[in-house]
Amino acid sequence: MKGVYAVKDQLDQIKKKFQEEMAKVKDMKELDRVRIQFLGKRGAMTQFMKGMGKLSKEERPVIGKLANDVRQEIQNGLNSFKHEMETKALEARLTKERIDVTLPGKAPAIGGHHPLDIVTDELENIFLGMGFSIVEGPEIEWVKYNFDDLNMPLDHSSRDKQESFYYRENMVLRTQTSPVQVRTMLEQKPPLRIISPGRVYRSDEIDATHSPVFHQMEGLVIDKGITMSDLKGTMDLFAKQLFGNKTKTKFRPHQFYFTEPSAEMDVTCFRCGGEGCSVCDDSGWVELLGCGMVHPNVLKACGIDPKVYSGFAFGLGLDRIALTKYGITDLRILFENDIRFLEQFK
Repeated sequence: MKGVYAVKDQLDQIKKKFQEEMAKVKDMKELDRVRIQFLGKRGAMTQFMKGMGKLSKEERPVIGKLANDVRQEIQNGLNSFKHEMETKALEARLTKERIDVTLPGKAPAIGGHHPLDIVTDELENIFLGMGFSIVEGPEIEWVKYNFDDLNMPLDHSSRDKQESFYYRENMVLRTQTSPVQVRTMLEQKPPLRIISPGRVYRSDEIDATHSPVFHQMEGLVIDKGITMSDLKGTMDLFAKQLFGNKTKTKFRPHQFYFTEPSAEMDVTCFRCGGEGCSVCDDSGWVELLGCGMVHPNVLKACGIDPKVYSGFAFGLGLDRIALTKYGITDLRILFENDIRFLEQFK
């Protein structure tokens, strides 16, 4: 069994050499080098195990156990160092990526509503609260609905191709949202109570107060026994809902081909309360909308008997209300998508 002591001494030398090499290891790459040096196909322990065939039957079990112990010790040493390195790497990463939850968060950039959308929503909510329904229609419209059924004479200036955008000979980009009222009267039977907001088009030069594209909201009420007093009461309530209970209204005679009698409604300036300022040109009043009783010819064109039913209609410019409400002096800025302007309405 003298050979046992010699082999044991050889294993001790391998173990000692392993410990010396491990003392030099600084990273995972060097650790893998040591693993190959001792446990690889040509490593020290692999070569040692190959030489066990020269031992006697009595020596093999003893040496085999010693060799397995040394191999396991080497493997444990490698695993321990690997775990230690991984733990340090994780701690370093956690330290580097640590989040201080006590710091205020960075709020994401959130957009806001366009002033036209704000005004439109506000007006829609007012009329919805008064029992109106919202109806929409096409922006490319038949001349019949845009002009003919609205009692517009053939020589009216708005029919001229210099005034309106014609898509075809008998089709036009709608010049108002009134065609929506015509379509509704043709499709539904009275009583009717609707508003129709939307984009409209007219051949205007672009400047601070004019645009070939703008927005309107028109309303229509048709029922038995509707009178001018109903129109005035509804519009007065609308103005107070929009600008405050102290708002006063006045009606001035006007001419619209689709209403008779017709009027324009002014409201006391919401900026100065009627005292006079730059917004109302020191008059104390601001023109808000046009309105009137639906013309009998319009009712007839839509298949409604004017002897049984009557009604009123009104229309206002959404762009103008937005300009007035927010003190905007140039209409063009509503369509330029300037972030500096839009951020004010978040």
